[in-house]
Amino acid sequence: MMLKEKNLPLVSGWTHSGITCVIFLAVICCRTVASDVKNAESDEHSVCWARVGHSYPLKCAFEFFDSSFFNNTKMLEIVKGQKEFNIPIFTANRKLIASVNGGLYDPSYLVFNSAWGSEQSQHVTKRFKYPSLSGIKKPRSEQDIAFMSILELGELIKTKQLTSKELTEIFLKRLKRYNHALEAVVTYTEELAYKQAKEADKLLAQGVYLGPLHGIPYGLKDIIAVPHYKTTWGSRSFKNQVLDIEAWVYKRLKSAGAVLVAKLVSGSLAYDDIWFGGRTRNPWNIEEFSTGSSAGPAASTSAGMVPFAIGSETAGSVTYPAARCGVTALRPTFGTVGRTGVMSLSESLDKLGPFCRSATDCAIILDAIRGKDPDDLSSRDILLDDPFSVDITKLTVGYLEDAEMEVVHVLASKGVNMIPFKLNYTVDSVQGILNFTMDVDMLAHFDEWQRSGKDDVYEAQEQWPTELRRARVIPAVDYVQAQRARGKLIREVRESFTVDAFIGNATDWERVCLGNLVGLPVIVVPTGFKNIPNPPPNNSTRRRTTITTGIYAPPERDHIVSSSQLN
Repeated sequence: MMLKEKNLPLVSGWTHSGITCVIFLAVICCRTVASDVKNAESDEHSVCWARVGHSYPLKCAFEFFDSSFFNNTKMLEIVKGQKEFNIPIFTANRKLIASVNGGLYDPSYLVFNSAWGSEQSQHVTKRFKYPSLSGIKKPRSEQDIAFMSILELGELIKTKQLTSKELTEIFLKRLKRYNHALEAVVTYTEELAYKQAKEADKLLAQGVYLGPLHGIPYGLKDIIAVPHYKTTWGSRSFKNQVLDIEAWVYKRLKSAGAVLVAKLVSGSLAYDDIWFGGRTRNPWNIEEFSTGSSAGPAASTSAGMVPFAIGSETAGSVTYPAARCGVTALRPTFGTVGRTGVMSLSESLDKLGPFCRSATDCAIILDAIRGKDPDDLSSRDILLDDPFSVDITKLTVGYLEDAEMEVVHVLASKGVNMIPFKLNYTVDSVQGILNFTMDVDMLAHFDEWQRSGKDDVYEAQEQWPTELRRARVIPAVDYVQAQRARGKLIREVRESFTVDAFIGNATDWERVCLGNLVGLPVIVVPTGFKNIPNPPPNNSTRRRTTITTGIYAPPERDHIVSSSQLN
């Protein structure tokens, strides 16, 4: 069919629909291209030019890719090559590895290594030496028990003042009691929990104690697969999905004796706090939402519904909900914790980390889940010093302009050398680099989801659907250029990082992007409270806004940020 002149404004006005020109280019690719490209340029009445309405639609489409510098002959040559060469390869690769969503299989071999040194040390992982507690007595109130630390709960179990079954029952009751208000739980793993608790109690009766996590309940963000239970990824498209996969992090916690009581909310496909069942709220102020896709782990830990939980971060999903909900959370060095069995957004950005009550608890969980995952190409056996033996008086810690000065003064009073600090770098596209990297990688893992139109029923259309449609037209060359710019950023940050650690706002977006691109560990620590804006007239509300700070260190220096003496 001939393209009418009256159709040209719609075609050339690609802002009208976002991808009109790309669609039009695809139509052109599906039609017969003139066999003689040279003659096509000179003969305005050729079949090809008649079909494309002269060069305007093609120019428009190439402009969409910032490639309008090609002349007419070259554009037609590219269209022909796209149809005859590129598309068959696209189709073959897609059929081979992209028919299943989530990135659980066939990981990319473009592996990111966050280490700043060129040499890879060979070593045997040494476990941390935890502080020993004595004289811990079981509180009378179940609520007081619910807010005890991991070491305290572990001592109650070890001294047989409390069984794992009893502790599991306490936390399952709290999950069910408060979930209606917080919308933080996707699935209660009750049958599994009591089975694991019974096993923990049996081992202890036989004189076998597995360590501080023996018999301790916990929750997993619902992008982490556990056999026989739904792994919904927070999305209505996958809300009935059951994966016959045992995630590596779940295996590690199971071997440490921990008891899984719930699969906790992930924002839909790990984006923010909206999921197919609602929107997760902040326990300190239920008029607020928790923010960040690790919404369930943050809210549940904050409310004493679990002693700890495992969440994930690609771009702020640990730091934001931890800061909003007022819990301590650790985003470890990239590659520290294996990700087999976990929904993938971006293989060079995704990280798993704990939400806890304290830095001590975070260090205990990190010790249990770190190590080389043989099926995760980016995971490494990273040699970490013991955070419980860090001499903080030998540390130089910088503080940024937005640091909480009260924290600065407290650390200085403990003997830490505190100095003003600024992280210098010239790369001015940090946020764009992260978006390019995350969105293109995510689309590769959810190609079928988008092509089949499942994005039309996504919970928040302004989120992944919009971003991934935009990612569809990022050229491969510019994706690679973004990774080169990322490399420059990493080199500049390494040269500028002249302190052992620095403190600053944990939710500054530029810093969140930078930290994830570089692979920096950070711990988010609650430091106080302030009144909510516009409280009720009688000021009787107990709702609060939490004040937090972030402690950042170079890659593989997680022991510094998780040092209990520094927090």
